[in-house]
Amino acid sequence: MTQLALRSIRKSFGAVDVIRGVDLDVAKGEFVVFVGPSGCGKSTMLRMIAGLEDVTSGTIGIAGRDVTTTAPAKREIAMVFQSYALFPHMTVGENIGFGLKLAGRPKEEIARLVMGVAQTLQIEPLLDRTPRELSGGQRQRVAIGRAIIRQPKIFLFDEPLSNLDAALRVQMRLEIARLHARLGATMIYVTHDQTEAMTLADRIVVFNKGRIEQVGAPMELYERPANMFVAGFIGAPAMNFLPAELRAGVQGHRLIIGPTELETSQTLTGEGAVIAGIRPEHITMTQISDAHLVARVELVERLGSQTYAYVEVSKPNLTLTLAVPGATKVHPGDHIGLRLSADNMHIFASDGARI
Repeated sequence: MTQLALRSIRKSFGAVDVIRGVDLDVAKGEFVVFVGPSGCGKSTMLRMIAGLEDVTSGTIGIAGRDVTTTAPAKREIAMVFQSYALFPHMTVGENIGFGLKLAGRPKEEIARLVMGVAQTLQIEPLLDRTPRELSGGQRQRVAIGRAIIRQPKIFLFDEPLSNLDAALRVQMRLEIARLHARLGATMIYVTHDQTEAMTLADRIVVFNKGRIEQVGAPMELYERPANMFVAGFIGAPAMNFLPAELRAGVQGHRLIIGPTELETSQTLTGEGAVIAGIRPEHITMTQISDAHLVARVELVERLGSQTYAYVEVSKPNLTLTLAVPGATKVHPGDHIGLRLSADNMHIFASDGARI
């Protein structure tokens, strides 16, 4: 069942088009993440779903009901903001139950529902504290609890973890994933952090300049990006891009990259100048005598189990990133050989579209 339906959504601020025709269906119980660079329109799209921004044209449907002009309070949605937006003079319990109090629900019912939410989020000992007595992670749980208690049709999250430190973000990601599994709720989550997107989403929606570039499961976008924008945005470190030439041969196509000619078993079409994309883990260090390309190591990042090496290649003139096992002996200034996995390359036309 479709829980959210966006049809030809456009949003303009004066002469500036921020959203340029977005169509999307979100199924009931699905966890969908909006990603994209700053200014791409993902947060504006979320605010339009919530009713906090007017739609210039198009329609928004929630659970089969057109809510394009419906007031936010009547859309049966709940939003968790980047800032926790808690009332400082209220206790945790009062913050969580405030929406029900405004709705005139009985005190006994509110108390019961608040306790149930607190047990779900494991914050029962905090119910009598005020926000200033809480850590950032605890405040975010309270903000999520205030959303849960309303039992909305859709949860909206606007970069909810960006104010937390790295370790706490990992913990809160896990808790949000558990919460989604427990509630089976429909969730729309906006983030610029692709790690959050890859680990939380059933599907990722990649925005760019007010348009959707691609929609798909995390590994679908990682393994088969529709274009260079998606290929470069999804994955950390980012995909490497190399100028290349595609030539047709008797038994398939060949890629010419600098002085190197590679055969590929991929089914490709056309010939001429192309751009070859390859992820850092598909570049292997080797002896210079056995290399496709020769490089000089510029920078090494050691992350424990894995090491990233940033290297300069003279032919063609570019900088590449490769991922190697953490114990690999490589240092800045070293000259190394690189081998490229042709069958793991992504081939793009000059306009950025996948071939």
